[in-house]
Amino acid sequence: MPVAEGKSVQQTVELLTRKLEVLGAEKQGTFCVDCETYHTAASTLGSQGQSGKLMYVMHNSEYPLSCFALFENGPCLIADTNFDVLMVKLKGFFQSAKASKIETRGTRYQYCDFLVKVGTVTMGPSARGISVEVEYGPCVVASDCWSLLLEFLQSFLGSHTPGAPAVFGNRHDTVYGPADTMVQYMELFNKIRKQQQVPVAGIR
Repeated sequence: MPVAEGKSVQQTVELLTRKLEVLGAEKQGTFCVDCETYHTAASTLGSQGQSGKLMYVMHNSEYPLSCFALFENGPCLIADTNFDVLMVKLKGFFQSAKASKIETRGTRYQYCDFLVKVGTVTMGPSARGISVEVEYGPCVVASDCWSLLLEFLQSFLGSHTPGAPAVFGNRHDTVYGPADTMVQYMELFNKIRKQQQVPVAGIR
């Protein structure tokens, strides 16, 4: 969902939330997803020219007792919130990247069996993009309800409705879980980091 022509990120978010309210969606509180990037400490790199790995430590208000650690092109570790304390102790191995904190905050809406979260993605004090997350409660196998999700997304996103997320690609008939959601947020945040000059939007 690109930022509406002549509108700011915040104005576009307001347009989306108004469309949801017109459909009959009801506000159900707020949400927040944040991400901090860590890179391999220089002292741990063996030979010259060896590139370090990135790790993304993320939190999601839907899972307040969990912390997610995602590795670049690798697994997603789900730990308890004390993982943040562990990262401080691992500073000899992983160091926090400067000014790397990115987050999305916004409003949760309930519409029948759909939970919709529309948020403003920020880095520091400035808005960088829009996130839209849609969950269909009765189904836990994403490929079984993708066409229903798509139809619902078209009702308020119109021609900006996305294709199936990449995370579905190799997991067609498996149960969808919190790690799948966090991978998509990580992909959105990385896309926004790379396009800092132009506000962009990502949709799950």
